[in-house]
Amino acid sequence: MLDVSGYTFVIEKELYEKASPLKVDMTYMGFSVTSSLELGGGSGCGSSCSGGSCSV
Repeated sequence: MLDVSGYTFVIEKELYEKASPLKVDMTYMGFSVTSSLELGGGSGCGSSCSGGSCSV
C-alpha cells in the first residue's frame, strides 16, 4: 500500500516489483497508469485506468 499526496494505492508486492517504476497521473478522464512492464500483444497500445476500471 502506498500513500501519495492524499491518495492510497494498493498493489500486489510482486507485481509492484516487476512493474516499477510506476507513474500515476490524473487526467481529465481519470487516472493514467504507466509502468516499465511490457504487456505484450504487439498492438502498440498501452494501458490506462479511469473511473475505477482498467483497460489494456
